[in-house]
Formats: sequence, structure tokens, C-alpha cells
Amino acid sequence: MQRRWIFPAASDAASLSRVRHEADVPDFLAELLLKRGVADGISAEAYLKPRLRSLSAPEQLPEMEVAVARILAAMDRREKVVLYGDYDVDGITSLAILARFFKACGIRVPCFLPLRAEEGYGLSEAGVERCLEMHAPQLLLAVDCGTTSVREIAALRRRGVDVIVLDHHEPGAERPDCVALVNPKCGAEFHYLCSAGVVFKLAHAILKARPLEDLDLRDYLDLVALATVADIVPLVEENRIFVSHGLRQMERTRWAGLAALQRVADVPTPVKAGDISFRMGPRINAAGRLGPAMEALQLLLADDPAEASRLAEGLDAHNRERQGVERRVVRDAEEWVAKNFNPDTQASIVAGSRDWHIGVLGVVASRIMRQYHRPTFVIGFDESGAGKGSGRSIEGLPLVAMLRDCAGHLEKFGGHDMAAGISLSESSLPAFREAFEAAAQAIANEEMLAPRLRLDCELGLGDIDASVLESQDLLEPFGNSNPQPVMFSRAVAPAGEPRVMKEKHLRIEFLCGRRRVPAIFFNAPVNAMPRPPWDIAYTLDWNVWQGRAEPQLRIVEVRHAE
Repeated sequence: MQRRWIFPAASDAASLSRVRHEADVPDFLAELLLKRGVADGISAEAYLKPRLRSLSAPEQLPEMEVAVARILAAMDRREKVVLYGDYDVDGITSLAILARFFKACGIRVPCFLPLRAEEGYGLSEAGVERCLEMHAPQLLLAVDCGTTSVREIAALRRRGVDVIVLDHHEPGAERPDCVALVNPKCGAEFHYLCSAGVVFKLAHAILKARPLEDLDLRDYLDLVALATVADIVPLVEENRIFVSHGLRQMERTRWAGLAALQRVADVPTPVKAGDISFRMGPRINAAGRLGPAMEALQLLLADDPAEASRLAEGLDAHNRERQGVERRVVRDAEEWVAKNFNPDTQASIVAGSRDWHIGVLGVVASRIMRQYHRPTFVIGFDESGAGKGSGRSIEGLPLVAMLRDCAGHLEKFGGHDMAAGISLSESSLPAFREAFEAAAQAIANEEMLAPRLRLDCELGLGDIDASVLESQDLLEPFGNSNPQPVMFSRAVAPAGEPRVMKEKHLRIEFLCGRRRVPAIFFNAPVNAMPRPPWDIAYTLDWNVWQGRAEPQLRIVEVRHAE
């Protein structure tokens, strides 16, 4: 769908001058800081130089002190404790952090991950039963799940098992009967944390109560960064601190599995947030998408380099297999949407089939959502008609709130505003589709449903040099709520005929005086490019070739100059 370009409002001259002088930054960076709500030198210092000492006390999270007291009591009484997690990157990594932390504290705590296809998400009845049979815990830590598992936790309590929930998903109407519900969404602050951020703060709180001289929590920041970026939570405030320091820690990681994963994924140095999003995260997710996720957890817990390399190569193979399955499901889903979706009258997309592998539904829903700019659910059904689906949404249309209006047609649901999971029977699909569309129509307006491209700053191509890119790099890490700036230049023309690569990409050069500015346009409309001159929207990246780095435009969109 063609996007409407949203040009930035002119910055207030006095505010721009204040940020430029107080923060001692160039105009270009001062303008971008203002766009991010950074309006003075003190805020700019905190934003551009995230410091670990700025992290808040972990006890500020809801019910943290109760959780710490119960865990310390379990350690002292040598109770059987188990970590019950989820099979995505956040769940797996959170378990790895806690398992390694408890091991450093001198206790070994087993980990349990449910089977996606057989047991479903979170504290399912089948998953809990298998966990009890395997480990017979007295204390169960539900990690990255459990906030809405009222029935399942009540059943655990009846069987004499205490439960602590360490989660970040949206709470339901009823609090589960657990010892402690450590979830930032249940308090006034820190709503942006993922579960890895929550368990890191738990570890910090335990160390404050019972210090260990040889344990340095900074060693765990690379794992926190891995989960925070992969879970697409907002890269703001303390998440920005976690990821900034975690990416640097990743380059000298002490974890053999993480080092092997970087080698297999061909992650360059310095490590960027995008390397987690597009290289490392998908390989960890691949295990749980097509089979048991335990292999990914074993990788993050591996200490032997040879074993870590074997596991990382296995995840790489799973990822290639996942890509093939994903391509087929994307093709089928796109065909279904093309036949059944009307963008002029419909505010949502709900697609389902018995032929779609449930392990790739989230990725497919994300693709469809971006392509059509609509909240989207993609659902896979088994032979009995039992279905599991993943949803992705657009700004302004919160999934969990919309799903509450459809709860009568669902067996189970949960998640965030922008991503959610559901369980339902095949017979309920038509009614759910209708109810979800009604919920979307009740909130949506024409502006929400119109895809937009928000532009950050206008640049002349002749002004682009290494210093501009170095200034931009200070805004990293980029991700959710801190996207890479999108620049634009008006009325430009290529220096020659663009070169087509792999039938769908274009390499273009622009001439500025005697200097040529290279650009790459991935997935370009090769046979439908407008005639020059163009307005171009782009991001700025480093192009490294034979040891030399120079700025390169990565074109996002091109239109005829207006």
C-alpha cells in the first residue's frame, strides 16, 4: 500500500539552540533529539550516554520484596524449585539468566519449557502436568507467563506448589493466587520491561539482600539485551540502558553459547540491535517454532565451546527449515487475503487454515500486517479443529483490549497491545472474525488505517558525510519507540541508470558536485520507478568495503518530486 509521507514540523529555534549548546551537539543531532522529546542538556546526556548507575532500585517493581523473601527461604530450606518459561526468545533467555544466576548462587534449578504444538503457550494444563511429573517442585517460578493463568495457578496451589510469576504481559480482571506477581504492568512504572528485564531486577534484588562477591550482574547484560530487542519492547529509559551496555558486553561475552550463536549468524563487530532482530533472534526462535525449544535453551546454558558450536549449527539448520515453511505459509496467506480482504471496507484481517504450521504464524501475521496496514490474526488448525493463532497490530488499535470484546469466541488469549496469541476452535472462526472486525471498526478511523511514512529530518545529499553518520550513531540502539531516523531529500536525480541486482533490488548513485553518494533500494518497484527528479526517503548506514567505511543511503521509498 502506498504510504502518505508525514513531514516533520519545524523545530522551535530557541529549543534547538538550547539543546545544541547545552548538549554540545551539531544542529543535525539536536534536531533529532528534539524529535525524541529530549529538550535540554541533562536529558541529552542521559539519552546519549546511558549509565548503569541510573537503573532504579529493583524493589520498585510490584511485589518484588515478597518474591525475594520466598526465594531466599526456598534456598535456605533446600526446596525443589523449577523455572517454567515460554518458548520465545524472551522466555528462553529469561530462563537462561535465572538458571545461570542460581547456579552462581550455589543451587541448581531445573528449567521447563512447554511444547508449542502439544501443550500450547504458558501455564497450560498439559504443560503444568508434565512439569510436575518431571520435577515435583515445591516452588515454581513462572517466567514470561502466568499473569492471567488464574485456573492453572489455583490448581498448582491445591497440589501444594507455591508460584511466583515473573512476567510482563497484560493483566486480566482477576489476580492469580500466587505468592508474588512481579509484573511491571501491575504497577505505575516500568511498563516497557520484558521478562528478561524483570528477572535481571530480581537477581539484583536477591544480591542486595544476600551479596556474593564473585558474581557480577554485568555479565548477564548481553542476555538481557538479546531478549529486550528480540521481544520488540520499547527501547526507552532502562531498556535503553540494558541494550546499550548489553550490546557491548556481547562482544566479549563469557557465555560459550552466545559466542557460538554470533559466529553461526555471522554477526559483525560492533554488534547492533539489528543483528539481534534479523540474525540471532530468529535462530533462537526457530527451535520452538518447528519443534522443542529446549535446544535453544541448552545453547544459552552451554559452557563447552564444542557443544555450543554443535547446538548453534543445529539452530541454524532449524532456521533454514523455518524459512522454507514460512515462505509457503506467507504465499498461501497472501493469496487468501487478496481474495477475501477489502481495504475500502474492512479494518482487520483474520485468516485461518489447517495447512498452516503454527510455528510460523507470528512471523506471517507480521508480514501481512505490514503489507496491508491492518491488525491481523493468522490461525492454524489441527485435524481435530483446535486452533492457535498469532496477531500483530498497528498503532492505535490495541490487540488485548480488542480481544476482550471477542472473548466469548475464544478459549484463551493474552499478549500485548501490538502482539497477542489466541486459542479457538475452527467452528468459532467466522464468529471471531466478525467480532474482531466489529472491535476494530469501533476504534479505527480513516487516519489510523492509512499507512504513513514518518520523516525525521531533511538533508541535502551534499551534506551527508561521515560526521553526520557518527552523530546519528549516538542515538543507538535503534528499535521499537526509538527507530532509526528516516531522512529525506527533495528533487534529486540519479547520476546514471540504476543497476538491478537479483531482479528486485536497485543500486543507485547520486552526484553531488564531484562526489558520488551511493544508495541501495531493497525490494524496489524495479519496473515501476517514477521518472526523475525524485523525492527520496532513506536511512543512513555505513557501507564497509575492503576496510573502508563510507555513508550509504538505504532508500525506503521514492516518489516523483512534488
